[in-house]
Amino acid sequence: MSLSDISQQLTFYGGIFLIFVGVFGNGMNVLIFSTIRSYRTNPSTFYFLIGSIDNILYILINLISRIVATGDGIDLTRTSTVWCKMRPFFLTTLTLMNLTCSCLATMDQFFITSKHVKIRRCSNIKWAHKIVLIFIMIWCLHAIPIFIFYEISPITQTCGNTNAAYGIYTTIYLLGLVTSIPVILMVFFGYLAYRNIHMTRNLNRQDVDRQLMRMTLFQVLLNIVCIVPYGINNLYSLVTSGVNKSADRLQLEYFISTILTLLTYGYFTGSCYMFWISSSRFRKATKDRICFWRRQNRINALQTVTYGRTAFEMKTQN
Repeated sequence: MSLSDISQQLTFYGGIFLIFVGVFGNGMNVLIFSTIRSYRTNPSTFYFLIGSIDNILYILINLISRIVATGDGIDLTRTSTVWCKMRPFFLTTLTLMNLTCSCLATMDQFFITSKHVKIRRCSNIKWAHKIVLIFIMIWCLHAIPIFIFYEISPITQTCGNTNAAYGIYTTIYLLGLVTSIPVILMVFFGYLAYRNIHMTRNLNRQDVDRQLMRMTLFQVLLNIVCIVPYGINNLYSLVTSGVNKSADRLQLEYFISTILTLLTYGYFTGSCYMFWISSSRFRKATKDRICFWRRQNRINALQTVTYGRTAFEMKTQN
């Protein structure tokens, strides 16, 4: 079996696994962050909520179409001009929005853990709603050139960019907006927040912040592990674009690119599991939601005990 065949098998079976894991995990994120008041009213977890919704859309739009194209050979980007433009538009917008939410969550942790009142006031749920809406509009506008420059080639029957200048910008976008800038922002504000929380004297507040702090730092770690290798691979492709390569080298590079692409999907599918590892409160909330019937049984039992006690007291008084 050649490396190309192995790459296709990895994409197909690995993609199916990531769809189930990602949809379930991000679905749990949405359920927990939207139903628990302490999470729903916190700017950091609001950013996590938007990021989780974004993850689900990214997984459904990107992975399913990729698996169908690999497994059944049905690639709509080769036959539908509309899908040729829509798919990269969604992928670009959703990717940037997700990274933005991760950066905003890290920055919010810096704000809320600061000892300065004015800085702490920057952590505001109403501001968070407005900021998310603004960035959604910004990234949608940013991706508009895709509708102009992406076409199906009449020669190769593949969907791609037809403008040289936009092709150069795409490289800058991948190395800058997707890789370097988010990592730098997350690491910088994550370090500042970590330093702030160790300087906090209010232990009760410190304990609450440390739960979210760990969740945020694990999100930063997930970004570094999953996104940075993909950026390095794109940089390597750019540097070696003018080099004559043998067929074996091209196959090896394609195989490595497939693995690193699947690794990037780990960023969109793994946030829930990072939250499980890093936060006991999140684990408890998840367990309560999954085993909801046990909680209902406890409530019914409590009501029965309370009712029995009340009836006994009334009988005693009579």
